Amino acid sequence: MIDPVTGFAYPESWTAKCRDAEALAAAKSGFGVLTSTGSVLRRGFTTGSTAAAACYAAVASLSVPVDTAPILLPCGILAVIPAVGKNGEGYSKKYSGDYPNDITAGILICAKATPSDEISLETGEGVGRFVRDTPRYSKGTAAVSPPAKKEILTAISSACRVAGISGAAVLLTIPDGRRIGALTLNPKVGIEGGISVVGTTGFVEPWDDHLSETVSERIAGAKNVVITTGRIGLRYSRLLFPEYEVVLAGSKISEALEAAKLCENAVICGLPGLILRFFHPDVATSRGFPTVEELIAGPEGKSVLAEELNAVKQKYPWLRIVIINRDGQVIGDTE
Repeated sequence: MIDPVTGFAYPESWTAKCRDAEALAAAKSGFGVLTSTGSVLRRGFTTGSTAAAACYAAVASLSVPVDTAPILLPCGILAVIPAVGKNGEGYSKKYSGDYPNDITAGILICAKATPSDEISLETGEGVGRFVRDTPRYSKGTAAVSPPAKKEILTAISSACRVAGISGAAVLLTIPDGRRIGALTLNPKVGIEGGISVVGTTGFVEPWDDHLSETVSERIAGAKNVVITTGRIGLRYSRLLFPEYEVVLAGSKISEALEAAKLCENAVICGLPGLILRFFHPDVATSRGFPTVEELIAGPEGKSVLAEELNAVKQKYPWLRIVIINRDGQVIGDTE
């Protein structure tokens, strides 16, 4: 059985331990994650997917009231997300599945739609905005990631067909977004006034302590392993190292590296932010940059990256470190 979200092939021993047919079906469909004990943890929906559901409900309700929204997630899976829509106004609450520490769990996302000749999306109260220029976003830009924006616009287009209209102008708001946003990492990366609307796959992963044990087990049982930190790293690590076991460790790098000591070949591969900060927490701020992304994009980015990787290699001679950019290009390699 293969996880349709990550492409990970579940060992037969894991599926054999799962006695709950409904839970196993959830894992097979991508709405759950099977663990080594046979238990299944539920994935939740990202702020991007929740916003898409609210926008769909708002637009579709220009014709008839709705209570669900069929949303095509960025990973290609169709999800029916609870959402209420009436008279052009839509609402959806963020469902976080079994992710225990999601600060945005249950947050209400709202949308208001009016018929228009074309499809447009505006953001208002509670959606964060960048307060400075960054390598990928300009000052004043709404904190809506490209995959999330595409997901939302696709949902609006689908709802327009349901409502029988050619287009709609939609305003997206998050009533409690300003308060919650201040509790996240947004202020540190230059986003203020609300939360970010994001989501690479459309799902929130149920990372918890049990999954940390599963990650360690997978690494310890591998001959050649690649530890990666996020979805982009996961995707390109599989392309760069097709003969290796690729394990998504997220922020649990410490546990992953401890387990990888006994592997014949161990690699850590991913975007620079989380990896460089793990080995050198002040890598950016010590050089006058608020984020690693801005540091690497700066004029001395290449030399700084080489310097940091060399330092890591001295401390972890058994570990290969590969840094990629968001297009999958290798920008740093200790080998």
